[in-house]
Amino acid sequence: MNIQQLEYIVAVDTHRHFGKAAKACFVTQPTLSMMIQKLEDSLESKIFDRSKKPVIPTEIGQLIIAQARKILRETKELQELVQRQKGIIEGKMNLGIIPTIAPYLVPLFIRSFLNRYPGVRLKISELTTAQIVSGLKKGELDAGILVTPLQNPSIREQPLFYEPFWVYSSHVYKKQYLLPSDIDPNQLWLLEEGHCLRSQILNLCELRKQANNLLQYENGSIETFKRLVEKEKGITILPELSTLSLSKKQRKFLKPFKSPRPIREVSLVTHRDFIKKGLIQVLTEEILKNIPENLKDQKNGKRVELSVKK
Repeated sequence: MNIQQLEYIVAVDTHRHFGKAAKACFVTQPTLSMMIQKLEDSLESKIFDRSKKPVIPTEIGQLIIAQARKILRETKELQELVQRQKGIIEGKMNLGIIPTIAPYLVPLFIRSFLNRYPGVRLKISELTTAQIVSGLKKGELDAGILVTPLQNPSIREQPLFYEPFWVYSSHVYKKQYLLPSDIDPNQLWLLEEGHCLRSQILNLCELRKQANNLLQYENGSIETFKRLVEKEKGITILPELSTLSLSKKQRKFLKPFKSPRPIREVSLVTHRDFIKKGLIQVLTEEILKNIPENLKDQKNGKRVELSVKK
């Protein structure tokens, strides 16, 4: 038994396909199959049921794969420990970020981070909250940036900042500061199901019971809804980072909520058995150095809760 064999069975479990697993491991399929067969022979146990399509682990195979994942995590943790002791900051990091944060946060820190740590290969993927949680559990992601709290015992949450919400509306309000009850649900543009921002807006405006009557726009984005408000009228809710690049003309559509302002908690999340602590620490520090100071304090806001599946 060796580390390479453990990596191969984890890859097959992840992709549920020998060919895709071999490609991910940069080996030929016959080589991967032969190495897994040798491992099965040495353990005297079948790890995969090859008669199924897609391939699935056997009952004992599930236990072997779970232990293999643990061993691989601890092996990487040992490598990370040595690097931290030597003061080396390098390696590959897979980071997932939800789409309502990524376009506005990444440009703030990415250039300074890469310049400061040229030995880090950072791969960023825009994913939903559910995809990030799944990726962390499977070891496909090292960390994620999303909206919390998730109330998921397998996920560690480290709050980064607290982002106020703004109303973006073509409607002329007499009030200087708005209440959620001032928003007409029949004019509200919302992201499709699966986005945590949609969940928060429904909770914020107490619209969950009316959700089926709201305007629908499949695969819409914050930027799409900005344009719809400006050209076609209506209302949408924007997190503050998405307002930083607005022009003077666009800022006329912005309306603040009354204090305490509704906010969303944005956190860096990892699996409870996460590794690459050194890389995650410097990434966190770089993000905090490059975000607006007013987002680091939640005292003047009220956190809007999520409605997410664990």
